[in-house]
Amino acid sequence: MRASTRRTIEVWLGASAIGALSGTIAGALMVSNIHIPEPVTVPAVATAPESDASISRLVDRVLPSVVSIDITQRRSTTTRPLAFSSLMHLGGGSGFFISTDGLVVTNKHVISDKDVDYTVITQDGRELSAKVIALDPSFDLGVLKIDSTSSSFPALELGDSDSLRTGQTVIAIGNALAEFQNSVTKGIISGLNRSLYAADEGDGELIEEAIQTDAAINPGNSGGPLINLDGKVIGMNTAVSDGAQSLGFAMPSSILAHAVESVRVYGRIVRPWIGVRYIPVDEEVASREKLLKPYGALIRGGIGEMHAIEPNSPAEKAGLMAEDVILELDGEEVGGARSLSSIIARHIPGDVVTLKVLRKGGEIQIPLTLEERPAEKK
Repeated sequence: MRASTRRTIEVWLGASAIGALSGTIAGALMVSNIHIPEPVTVPAVATAPESDASISRLVDRVLPSVVSIDITQRRSTTTRPLAFSSLMHLGGGSGFFISTDGLVVTNKHVISDKDVDYTVITQDGRELSAKVIALDPSFDLGVLKIDSTSSSFPALELGDSDSLRTGQTVIAIGNALAEFQNSVTKGIISGLNRSLYAADEGDGELIEEAIQTDAAINPGNSGGPLINLDGKVIGMNTAVSDGAQSLGFAMPSSILAHAVESVRVYGRIVRPWIGVRYIPVDEEVASREKLLKPYGALIRGGIGEMHAIEPNSPAEKAGLMAEDVILELDGEEVGGARSLSSIIARHIPGDVVTLKVLRKGGEIQIPLTLEERPAEKK
């Protein structure tokens, strides 16, 4: 995130969510509270001891792929009879090459401003102009393209975040505080499957399946890689706790992989959606709402014109109704290891899925065809 920007993550307790993916979260956030879904049993692993030399060699191999992102804006002032133009530095973030032709992934909030210029600074000091080519409609993820015909950029390989275990050693790299380029911190994975809810100037954003780590993550680290001991990216540095020590969070590489492949195929990031707002159901919600099952997604609208079901959405076409509870999607329980949003995120537009729905005390099966989430939906 920009070093000058501060956001606070609030606890997520049944917040409304729209579409297949319920929102985004800013990177290097200040976390005040964390909502931990029903725990997934993940055994800790004993990692082989690493020597300082082996870690140094790994970092030396990865650093050329990590970049700093500088954000500037040219502003003009007029004092008759003279006019002045100055270049103002607005902030910075981190990113890393994901392809040899100059694709750089980072957090969406780092590159979301339209009226600014972005410069990618490599480890060897090159300053390269870059353009935003894709912003994820659902996650805090964006892609830059270097303004160059070169195809020799050192790209990092994505690892498998679905196979992570607590206790694994990880290394975070980034442009700490937007001042200290290629800062390196080391830690372990201290938790998995975290959900974080962020509030910023009235807007709420959500990240799911976050990787928790004690590797230090600071403002400016946003968009930098979290790597394993094979040098593969297993996450993108995203958030940091404001109320605890050594509590950072990263977006899993499974989310990045889909986005990168989507950009390569479509030239943009394509995400599926169903078009509902819902409350995640747990035992407390089930008791309060007198529901028969202590899990699922309760379809319910929000304040004002926040519809439970978006007009002309896949959900409306499939016949879903407000107060329905989606219990399963293609046989996977909603709200167990993953929320409805997370389950849908692993599909692509055009997939036909089957929902098990609790309606007025009875269970029914509803087929639904996923569609691409409209860009204007947030």
